[in-house]
Amino acid sequence: MAHFAQLDENNLVTQVIVVHNNELLDSEGNEVEEVGIVFCKALFGSSTVWKQTSYNGNMRKNFAGVDYSYDAGRDAFIPPQPYASWVLDETTCLWEAPVARPDLTQDQIDAGSYYTWNEDTTSWDLVTP
Repeated sequence: MAHFAQLDENNLVTQVIVVHNNELLDSEGNEVEEVGIVFCKALFGSSTVWKQTSYNGNMRKNFAGVDYSYDAGRDAFIPPQPYASWVLDETTCLWEAPVARPDLTQDQIDAGSYYTWNEDTTSWDLVTP
């Protein structure tokens, strides 16, 4: 199965749909993204904009989700920025905290503890239930 993301006028993903691989086949039996786009436009309207996306990340860096943006220059789907202080990793097109998350000790793991990001202090807070 193939997946296609519909983009709005700002290149934000509004929906992701599943398309059977047969709908991507050209006249020679090859899977072609443009053929899938034509299929999507036939279903949702000729003025709609579509890009293929992939669960395994072998195209466009990340699997698209609603509210992700499509960056044509990077040819990548980028998730929404979770915090203002986080920076985009140009290689993965994923957001990263400016400070690495500390590792949990085995005792903390056993206790169910975890770290959460604190944007006010731009640091990780340990949460222990």
